[in-house]
Amino acid sequence: MKINGPEISISDRNKVFFPEVALTKGDLIDYYDKISDVMLPLIEGYPISMQRFPDGMKGGGWYMKDVPEYFPDWMKTVTFPKKEGGSFNAPIVADRASLMYLADQAVITLHAYLAHAEDLEHPNKMAFDLDPPENMEDFKVVRDAALGLRAILQELDLKSWVLTTGSMGFHVIVPIKPQWGFDDVRDFANDVALVLVRRDADKFTLEQRKKDRKGRVYVDTYRNAYGATSVAPYAVRARSEASIATPIDWEEIETGANPRDWTIKNIFRRLGQKDDPWQGILGVRQSLETHKDQLQDLLDKETPVDEED
Repeated sequence: MKINGPEISISDRNKVFFPEVALTKGDLIDYYDKISDVMLPLIEGYPISMQRFPDGMKGGGWYMKDVPEYFPDWMKTVTFPKKEGGSFNAPIVADRASLMYLADQAVITLHAYLAHAEDLEHPNKMAFDLDPPENMEDFKVVRDAALGLRAILQELDLKSWVLTTGSMGFHVIVPIKPQWGFDDVRDFANDVALVLVRRDADKFTLEQRKKDRKGRVYVDTYRNAYGATSVAPYAVRARSEASIATPIDWEEIETGANPRDWTIKNIFRRLGQKDDPWQGILGVRQSLETHKDQLQDLLDKETPVDEED
């Protein structure tokens, strides 16, 4: 198959990747082909970590950061230095051909770094990962966490966007100017999350250890670290139903959206009925520096909670 120049040899289209919903590797490739016009602008310029499942959901999977030697020369990459020394070459999905090639390599899920390839030391996104208690199927409290974060960010005059993870929770994303290093961005995000926890410590927590969460939603800010990733918008998740990490609007959170509402089988019906809610995120870059004092004021108004001891 020739796509805008590059030649891609598609293999094993009929191999079943999602047996519970009868979807094949070919269906995965076709999905990424069809979604490319919507997905590519949202991941343009970001290095990608690859989650590969050569035998689909019936086999094991793993994360791959480094582009293998056999990947084609036309696949764009960036040399990504490791903090502990050395480096790896991360792919950059710059076009439809790259997206389809990764799908043919059994990359079910793409995870994007939070900094552009042109400046890996300074993220241009701040991310909050909302992780529900184990075995939860009623996601109201997770939606409450997302709406609570949005309210705090609005008090700081910061615009935010929300994404179903296609798994267990939601991501809240704030596009920012690439001015700060990862540690400073993570500290800012942690203070925003701390305001939320102080406002309702019975529902929300910053405790990393599951045994200490006690049925509360974990507000994870550690994705704001050098080398960390978050699931790419419109990526397929390695779940039996082939769910999609779906950009949604805040009204859908208010009306009861769940993290796995959209799958390969229904996402295009959705996009046929409404525009991509994340179109507005493109080109938005907000300064955190100008909001530091506001955030401190919000923290000072709330009473510290036990987990801060």
